[in-house]
Amino acid sequence: MSMNASRQKARTVLLLLVETMLLFGGLIVAVYVRLGALDAEETLIQRHGFYKAALFTIFCLASFYLFDLYDFVVMHDRRELVLRLLQALGLAWMALALLFYAVPQVMIGRGVSLISLPLALLLMVGWRLAIHWILGHPEVGERILIVGSGPFAVEIARETLGRPDAGFRVVGFVDSDPSLVGKSLINPSVIGLTSELGALVRRESIDRIVVAIGDARGRFPTQELLRLSLSGDVTIEESASFYERLTGRVLLDMIRPSWLIFSSRGRRARINEIVRVGLHRTVAFIGAILSLPIAIVTAVLIKIDSRGPILYKQERVGKNGRTFTLMKFRSMRVDAEKDGPVWAQTDDQRMTRVGRIIRKIRVDEIPQFWSILRGDMNFVGPRPERPHFIAQLAQEIPYYEQRHLIAPGLTGWAQIKYPYGASIEDARQKLQYDLYYIKKQSLTLDATIMFETIKTILFGRGT
Repeated sequence: MSMNASRQKARTVLLLLVETMLLFGGLIVAVYVRLGALDAEETLIQRHGFYKAALFTIFCLASFYLFDLYDFVVMHDRRELVLRLLQALGLAWMALALLFYAVPQVMIGRGVSLISLPLALLLMVGWRLAIHWILGHPEVGERILIVGSGPFAVEIARETLGRPDAGFRVVGFVDSDPSLVGKSLINPSVIGLTSELGALVRRESIDRIVVAIGDARGRFPTQELLRLSLSGDVTIEESASFYERLTGRVLLDMIRPSWLIFSSRGRRARINEIVRVGLHRTVAFIGAILSLPIAIVTAVLIKIDSRGPILYKQERVGKNGRTFTLMKFRSMRVDAEKDGPVWAQTDDQRMTRVGRIIRKIRVDEIPQFWSILRGDMNFVGPRPERPHFIAQLAQEIPYYEQRHLIAPGLTGWAQIKYPYGASIEDARQKLQYDLYYIKKQSLTLDATIMFETIKTILFGRGT
């Protein structure tokens, strides 16, 4: 596991532990305030109050997860943070109210929730704002020095500055050109020459060097970097890998054929692929069974709403460029493409009344479970595109056809990371996420994508 991934995991665990204690402790305090010392002790000890408090805590933490409150990107905006805390606690309170109505025995005491809810909100807002301030403080986090001053070096700085809670602080750039020293490239400036790397690392207390410069003869500071690497005083990282970990995508402008060659998978990865395919088909089988009643109702509504077939069949490109027939519940008019294939839009005027609804809540995707069971798709992977658009995009975007190295998916990393798009530039952005997934694919990443997709469906967010 990378250092950055370990840091993010440690932060999430810290948040969970502290918030578990705050929520659990807050409810215990509410019990004492509401019932008094003697009745509170009887409720907590003899009437299993501690277990009920634990149940309350679990409901709140699950609601926080559903509202992305353990995603550090959300913490960039304090207003958004407070709003989501309100929504999450409101959802938890409603869920608990329904549970108390159905099973009164799990209620910890009358009136306790009226005290515990505002107390929990106060504790959570105070704690989260404090953490938000600490993690975003310029003196907290790894101090980064970027070797290079070109467009990619500036892009790395821009992405790092836009993610202060990731724990990195850009101190500045170094370059081999003396005329650039002191020049501001974005916000940090060029603070020295590559020949002065050792002195700069000591003077600025640098924790990590990100190398964003080519290996052109006479420019690459081989000796300086080698000396620092052997000393063990600073971590040295290649720019592309740092960018991938920071953003969760691959920058197309930096891809070289060697990236694809050295990203090839060995025997262990092939075994992992077999396990993943088995898991995806199992999930698809369960999904097909559970969604059968919804599928029947949807089919009836489509038939009543508009003329034409219930299912819409379309040719898509799958693994290794092989085409297959993908099926969806029809959400558009029969004559939607009478003038030829066009990009689908978020508010497409060609959609029917029922189609607009089933597209919004993803019900139109249910027939794709069959494509997964048949082996044309996986549950997770790059979204399959039509041959007409593939031919167009492959000419406009380098390495576009590399997304066919693996089977397409019903959902994917690009779908949860990038908003809905219907242009060549959107396709380019999504390809960067698809290539990242192809390189990093694992059961853990698949599970993350599946959970995020469920949240997207429940809350109507995403693509």
